[in-house]
Amino acid sequence: MTTVGMSLDIFCRGLLRELSGEGYEVVAIASPDDSLANLCKREGVRGIGVEMRREIAPLADLRSLVRLTKVLRREKPRMIHTMTPKAGLLGMMAARIAGVPVRVHTFTGLLFPTATGLRRRLLRFTDRITCLCATDIIAEGHGVAADLHKAGVTAGKPTVLGHGNVRGVDLDHYRVTPDIKERGKGIREKLDIPEGAFVFIFIGRLVGDKGLRELGEAFRAIGRDDCHLVIAGDTEGGRDDIDTARLAAIPGVHLSGGWVSDVRPWLAMADALVFPSYREGFPNVVLEAGAMGIPSVVTDINGSREIITDGYNGLVAEPRNRESLLASMQTMLSIPRARLDRMGADAREDVERRFAQPYVRKCLKDFYRRLLQK
Repeated sequence: MTTVGMSLDIFCRGLLRELSGEGYEVVAIASPDDSLANLCKREGVRGIGVEMRREIAPLADLRSLVRLTKVLRREKPRMIHTMTPKAGLLGMMAARIAGVPVRVHTFTGLLFPTATGLRRRLLRFTDRITCLCATDIIAEGHGVAADLHKAGVTAGKPTVLGHGNVRGVDLDHYRVTPDIKERGKGIREKLDIPEGAFVFIFIGRLVGDKGLRELGEAFRAIGRDDCHLVIAGDTEGGRDDIDTARLAAIPGVHLSGGWVSDVRPWLAMADALVFPSYREGFPNVVLEAGAMGIPSVVTDINGSREIITDGYNGLVAEPRNRESLLASMQTMLSIPRARLDRMGADAREDVERRFAQPYVRKCLKDFYRRLLQK
């Protein structure tokens, strides 16, 4: 269960079909939308739409809680597994009221550590309710687990499956093939990036907490004609949106003009990923870049620091620190090509060893079996 169908599609693509083939009856729950319908059709599972709001909405949330409780009393599942904050809060409360024996919630990231004032207290309180109603808590990474425990949200350390991450990386999909390489070359030509120029790429939401303000300032300070920055993603229509026109005005910066449906050619055309986020659970784009043999410049935050080892498969800068980010980007620029290629190969090998999708899914399915055998 997730709040919206798109999240289920992101986290569980292929997984629900696998579970069905191994003897589980799987039901997908999310707000009724096209993403949920398409997911259920593709995965061959039954779906139940229950309207849920992502933002805080007390009356709407109460209605959703009542509906979810009725659904769970009717379905009588042995286990419910929720992801995303609102689905976790409402799903765990409804499951406890309905008497579902095994109630699992996964924290894929935390909002309260970077929030302030009343909002921080409210977010921490709702996460605490989620944990009190759950029988088992999974944290996507060790940093998330430590933050939950330190803040008193959980009584003990949550479970981290394998080395972290919830969906793993499809290594057959994320690799540089001749076709992907050619498509990447076409993107460079379309953006008018000269052959031989060094390209940093950012992929993600164009919002402030992704560190884009610091990234723009750091790139401007580099000031080299043979270095380009490609920013692939889109704004969200919220207060934290970045001024894209201001970014695009920096010499050497190129914007994709919206979301990209396939990140592989965008990664293949770049020399390094730069991902200066303030907070993450476990950033999939850093894993995907590694699988494509691309080293990354990341910030020292949860998830990113669990993927990138400074000087081995990338570089690590301080979050919210323009000078530290600039220094790391300049270091990446100064690395000889042979060493840069070795860092990219190390990134691929590390993803293969720790985050391959079959291994990540095996960890989850083993966890399910342990819970249901109790």
